[in-house]
Amino acid sequence: DVFAEPVIHVQIALKENSSEVVQPFLMGCGTKEPKITQLCLAAVQRLMTHEVVSEAAAGNIINMLWQLMENGLEELKLLQTVLVLLTTNTVVHDEILSKAIVLCFRLHFTKDNITNNTAAATVRQVVTVVFERMVAEDERFKGIVEQPTPVQGNTNRRSVSTLRPSAKDAYMLFQDLCQLVNADAPYWLVGMTEMTRTFGLELLESVLNDFPGVFLQHQEFSFLLKERVCPLVIKLFSPNIKFRQGSSSAASPAPVEKPYFPICMRLLRVVSVLIKHFYSLLVTECEIFLSLLVKFLDGEKPQWLRAVAVESVHRLCVQPHLLRSFCQSYDMKQHSTKVFRDIVNALGSFIQSLFIVPNTGNPAATNAPGGPGAGGQGGSLITQAAFEYRGTWIPLMTVSVQGSAKATYLEMLDKVEPPSIPEGYAMSVAFSALLDLVRGITSMIERELAKEEEEVAVHICTNVYFLSTLLLTAVSLLEAHLVWEEMVSACWCGLLAALSLLLDASTDETATESILKAELTMASLCGRLGLVTPRDAFITAICKASLPPHYALTVLSSNATNLNNKAYSIQGQTVQIISPSSESHQQVVAVGQPLTVQPQGTVVLTAKNIQCMRTLLNLAHCHGAVLGTSWQLVLATLQHLVWILGLKPGVGGALKPGRAVEGPSTVLTTAVMTDLPFISNILSRLFESSQYLDDVSLHHLINALCSLSLEAMEMAYGTNKEPSLFAVAKLLETGLVNMDRIEILWRPLAGHLLEVCQHPNARMREWGAEAVTALIKAGLAYKHNPPLAQNQRLQLLLLNPLKELSNVLHADIRQKQLESVLQILQSQGDSLGPGWPLVLGVIGAIRNDQGESLIRTAFQCLQLVVTDFLPTMPCMCLQIVVDVAGSFGLQNQELNISLTSIGLLWNISDYFFQRGEAITQDLEREEAALQKQAREKGEPLNRPFHPAPPFDCLWLCLYAKLGQLCVDPRPAVRKSAGQTMFSTIAAHGTLLQQSTWHIVVWKVLFHLLDCVRKSSTTADKEKIESGGGNILIHHSRDTAEKQWAETWVLTLAGVARIFNTRRYLLQQLGDFFKAWEVLLDHIQSAALSKNNEVSLAALKSFQEILQIGTPVKDSAMPTEALALAVMGVPPVLIDPLSASGPGRHLLRSDSMLERLTRYNGAELQAPPQGEESALEDAALWWSAWNTWYRTGTDSTRPPSGGTGTDRPSFVPSQPFLTALVQIVPALYQHIETGFSMEDLRKLGVILHGAVSIPISSDASPFILPSYTEAVLTSLQEAVLTALDVLQKAICVGPESLQVMYPAIFEQLLLFVEFSCKPPQYGKLETKHVANAKYNQAEWVALNYVPFAERSLEVVVDQYQKTACHKAVINEKVLQNIIKTLRMPLGLKYACPSESTWKLAVSSLLKVLSIGLPVARQHASSGMFETMWPELANAFEDFLFTKSTPPDNVSIQEFQKNEAIDVEVVQLISTEILPFANFIPKDFVGQIMTMLNKGSIHSQSSSFTEAEIDVRMREEFSKVCFETLLQFSFSNKVSTPQEGYISRMALSVLLKRSQDVLRRYVDDERLSGRCPLPRQQVTEIIFVLKAISTLMDSLKKTQPENVDGTTWAQVIALYPTLVECITCSSSEVSSALKEALGPFKDFMQPPVSRVQNGES
Repeated sequence: DVFAEPVIHVQIALKENSSEVVQPFLMGCGTKEPKITQLCLAAVQRLMTHEVVSEAAAGNIINMLWQLMENGLEELKLLQTVLVLLTTNTVVHDEILSKAIVLCFRLHFTKDNITNNTAAATVRQVVTVVFERMVAEDERFKGIVEQPTPVQGNTNRRSVSTLRPSAKDAYMLFQDLCQLVNADAPYWLVGMTEMTRTFGLELLESVLNDFPGVFLQHQEFSFLLKERVCPLVIKLFSPNIKFRQGSSSAASPAPVEKPYFPICMRLLRVVSVLIKHFYSLLVTECEIFLSLLVKFLDGEKPQWLRAVAVESVHRLCVQPHLLRSFCQSYDMKQHSTKVFRDIVNALGSFIQSLFIVPNTGNPAATNAPGGPGAGGQGGSLITQAAFEYRGTWIPLMTVSVQGSAKATYLEMLDKVEPPSIPEGYAMSVAFSALLDLVRGITSMIERELAKEEEEVAVHICTNVYFLSTLLLTAVSLLEAHLVWEEMVSACWCGLLAALSLLLDASTDETATESILKAELTMASLCGRLGLVTPRDAFITAICKASLPPHYALTVLSSNATNLNNKAYSIQGQTVQIISPSSESHQQVVAVGQPLTVQPQGTVVLTAKNIQCMRTLLNLAHCHGAVLGTSWQLVLATLQHLVWILGLKPGVGGALKPGRAVEGPSTVLTTAVMTDLPFISNILSRLFESSQYLDDVSLHHLINALCSLSLEAMEMAYGTNKEPSLFAVAKLLETGLVNMDRIEILWRPLAGHLLEVCQHPNARMREWGAEAVTALIKAGLAYKHNPPLAQNQRLQLLLLNPLKELSNVLHADIRQKQLESVLQILQSQGDSLGPGWPLVLGVIGAIRNDQGESLIRTAFQCLQLVVTDFLPTMPCMCLQIVVDVAGSFGLQNQELNISLTSIGLLWNISDYFFQRGEAITQDLEREEAALQKQAREKGEPLNRPFHPAPPFDCLWLCLYAKLGQLCVDPRPAVRKSAGQTMFSTIAAHGTLLQQSTWHIVVWKVLFHLLDCVRKSSTTADKEKIESGGGNILIHHSRDTAEKQWAETWVLTLAGVARIFNTRRYLLQQLGDFFKAWEVLLDHIQSAALSKNNEVSLAALKSFQEILQIGTPVKDSAMPTEALALAVMGVPPVLIDPLSASGPGRHLLRSDSMLERLTRYNGAELQAPPQGEESALEDAALWWSAWNTWYRTGTDSTRPPSGGTGTDRPSFVPSQPFLTALVQIVPALYQHIETGFSMEDLRKLGVILHGAVSIPISSDASPFILPSYTEAVLTSLQEAVLTALDVLQKAICVGPESLQVMYPAIFEQLLLFVEFSCKPPQYGKLETKHVANAKYNQAEWVALNYVPFAERSLEVVVDQYQKTACHKAVINEKVLQNIIKTLRMPLGLKYACPSESTWKLAVSSLLKVLSIGLPVARQHASSGMFETMWPELANAFEDFLFTKSTPPDNVSIQEFQKNEAIDVEVVQLISTEILPFANFIPKDFVGQIMTMLNKGSIHSQSSSFTEAEIDVRMREEFSKVCFETLLQFSFSNKVSTPQEGYISRMALSVLLKRSQDVLRRYVDDERLSGRCPLPRQQVTEIIFVLKAISTLMDSLKKTQPENVDGTTWAQVIALYPTLVECITCSSSEVSSALKEALGPFKDFMQPPVSRVQNGES
């Protein structure tokens, strides 16, 4: 600092005196002595560098330099000095400055090259310095505001008074430069001698380029631009415009006619600068320039001109903002040239022309390096980057870095002659221009869009939206958008035409990549701006390039036609969008099948196709949000590519390389093989990225996939070819990644996939199902916000398609659906909540035509539900579970499932039972809500079994389901269902309320009985061979009818058991009597069914409801039961058959009682003791009796009509009849008070009928005892027991009952008759069991003998007790007994069983021993009058039977039999004859005759000689005789008549003997030596024996009892006997001896006659 100030002072001083200081040096220069001049110039320069030269000194220096210049001395030093002077300070102005500049110009045009060049550089620098000074001056005065005087037109060109000094210099300089270029005289640069246009243009260009601000800030300069520069340029351009190549072949440069390269090139540079910097000032002028520029690209212009023009265009193309201004200023204005569009179209047209004009490129075949032959499909890739199209091959050079237009020919300022343009240069520049244009526009618009979005976001965040700013923003945004849209609209056609051509022609991967990137960015931009047509056009181009040439793809072709119809006219030329050619010399990387309906040949994919495909993927991946409807194009293309490459979908929808199933396999080169995983990966990522799309875009994507899928479905119709699954797989992928907003896309997505599921092509459907089920599972598993549990609507939305799948008829789809349900249950079962009805609906949607495996899968689901999820589901779903389980029971595909499902129903019922209270509360809450809704709507509540409480309804539904299963066509199901149903009712029925029982009885149980009865009665009787498979069917179940019979049995038994166990509960229902009647009706119809099993079971049920099952304990007889009830013992404990209670009660545990109390809402009350209940009870029992009677009557009524050979339709079985009869005793106990004679008669008919029924021969071995055993069948036992019960009841009953005795006797006697005369069953022919070979006779009559005999014993027994009863006497019971016994007695040996007649005799004896005294007692009443003849006949029939004893009877047997006969005679002698006076005379006479007969007529004709004495029943004859004689000679004769009878009898006897003897004597005499017939000898022997017997009797008798006549007859025999002595037979002789012997006792002298007495 100490030194600085003095230095400054020195500088100021030197400067003030610089003229003097400089002077010596100037003078030195004047010497023209080189050395001195050099020294002086150096010194002057030193002064200048120290800035100590004043204005005056500077002027002097310039002048000195001028002189040196004119003398041609030290030219380079001069230039150096001028430069130093002008650059070191600003003192030189005006004329001095102009002189210095002229000096430089002059030096530029010397002969010396170095000087020229140095001068040119100096001029350039000086010009720059002048303008820099002006810029600096403006900078100094920046803050000061001046009033500019208005520019007064061009009145005075020198009117620059308003300008400051430096500005003025600059103005003058620029104005003169214009003058000079225009070849006019300069105004300011006085002294110019020579000037070239080229140099002038270069200087103008540099000023315009370096100092645009000057022209833009100062009106004077702007004026110069408009008025001087532009006209000048236009004027200079004219030769180029007019020139057409080929019109002039002159080689000499003629500037006017022919374009001159240096000028033209510099003009274009100037134009570039003008456009770049002053476009805003020169709008109109620029329009002209640009139009010219476009024209220069014309094919008719020289090559070099086109090259520089295209370079100029490139310069514009890298300035997007400029392009935007063009668009705003021209294209968007009416009536203005569409400059921007023309530029783009011109570029396109230019590129096309390069391929089309023949003399530009080289024919590909000749001079392409590497040649197309080498680069063909088999060869290596063409090494040099190039374009090749229809035989034209154009190499591609690197012309500039991307984004900067580095020109080659515009920079050739040293060339005078037009350069030769290398092949491909113009193409390369045009190509770069095109790419830069796209890049510039798109990046500019995208930047601004981003900025705009940001601003809007900021505004929204800060909420600083006042209406005014809002409007302003909106307006400005709208304007900006309009400009962008206009730009794109203007350029897209040209760009697309050029780019698609280049893409087709490109042989270089990098170039292809650039083209694709350009198309992609344009597509994306159009998308963002919402310009659909251009967007689709660019996308179509990429798509077409991805596919093999001429590939038929409708989406693309339709789009392309729209584009092809637009031809773009560019200045009279038509630009056609060129469609890709097929002659590309690309490397083939894949061969595959086209995706078409008709199979075609193969198609090839080249490396370029794959590259395009990657671009397409990139486009979809990064710009999916703007694709909108063009997703269709993109996805269609990808689908076809994926198909050709043979990618197939895998799990989750991702595509994996796979082999094509049919046709020639896809061939892939290694190059593409390595790419495939990458492509597949991108494909997946592409759909993954859909999660970042907004809702609208996502919908576009889904719609596109759906329509693509529809096309694939169309193609797959009617063919079993592998379909394209691309769309379906990708729908799945898209759905999976967008789970968080699945709701918005679910409907279209699921709706479409469901359609796919119905497709006839199996592979297609399989994937549809895979996709839809995977989405449902993922949707349910996804952690939604809010969770699904709180978003029922979404949950149901997700599950709904699962339900829809049930409507699909294809089994594979249903299988998939059910497997998914199973997985859903396993993973999300606990959280299904409101989705349960839907899931259960799916499980239950089974049909019989669906096949076993489906049903099995569905059933697994159901089992899982029942075992694991009943507690977690809403209670309202339990009814659905019951329905579903029922439907599995009813399906007929898989029997085991039906049976297991019945088991599930049991489990369900158990669950109901255990969780009863919880379920009840839930259901009641639900019910209340439903009722409220129903009330609001004004409708009745609609649910099955409505009035019953909801929990009871649940049970009723369960019972109803089981009821349906009980009538299933399959017997096993019916059986299982029946057992389950009755078990559940038994186990859990206590839970039901009383009113519900009413429904159970009428709607469930009776309804079931009706159905079963109907089915059973109409069932088929055809034999079923086997039960399916190898199962053999037992003969008892081998027809449908028999199988139904089992069901009927089970059902009836079940219902009866319920009536029995729940009697008390049911009796409290109002219509118990009606129910009882219905049940009895069912029992009756079952009992009368033509099936033994059913009928028997019906009776078992009958017994059960009458509670006959258990024997009555003595302790609980009616009276005692009443007593117990009175004492307060609960009726529950009173024995079943007690009169007080309505039936047997189960003893229940306390908990059971509590439960009953809870559900019935009242304490159990003891049944009322009043008469009412007794009456009601009686009504029940009488109803039962009527049923029994009807059943008995119908079942025992013999078949009518037909002959004995007709097989009756049905004959009741023995067990049935037994059961029927066994009911009587118990039933009778309850109805005895009202039991009338009529009832007894009815009963008798039935008993008789029952016993009469034969047994079918095949059953007889099991029922009949072997014939030798005299055993009763159980039926016969039962019949006798029944009668016994009646008899006992009568016995202890009141007087009124005893009138029934005779009826009982009558009944028993009917049975007794069976011993000899088995009953007939209609006209049925029965064989006797003994002679029935079991296989011959259809029906076997029972062995009735034991029965009859037992009946007889009962008769005797009863008679012994009741002989004296009035009724018995009045009804002639004794007579009936005798009448009945007459038959066996008469048959005697002819009886079926020997025991019969013996028993008959002993019975008769017993009965008579009791009955005869009674008869005598009542002799006077006449009650027994008719009995005596009967009795006489009975004796007669027995003692003189018509039957002969069998031959094989032993002598001992015979003697036993004779002893019986003797017993009878003894009875006569002890019980009858002594009381002759009380007995009718006729009877006595009959007896006498009989005895008489007995005494002689006892021989049998069949005896052998040896046996004769035994077989003659001598003992019998003897007894007869004795009796006869006893009574004949009895002195107790009460009446003369009796004596007469006996005498007469005796005389008859004697007379008969006499006759026999006489005949014998005569015959003997006549016969001579021949012996007499055996019978005669026997007879005579018998007579002789009778005589000896008579003699014995006479000897024993009191003499006074014998009548004289008798004596006479006896004595008269003697002579005859003596005559017989001559006979030859020794037998006769011995008998004769015996006969004659006794006579000695009577041979005594006669006493006086008086002694004989008179009689």
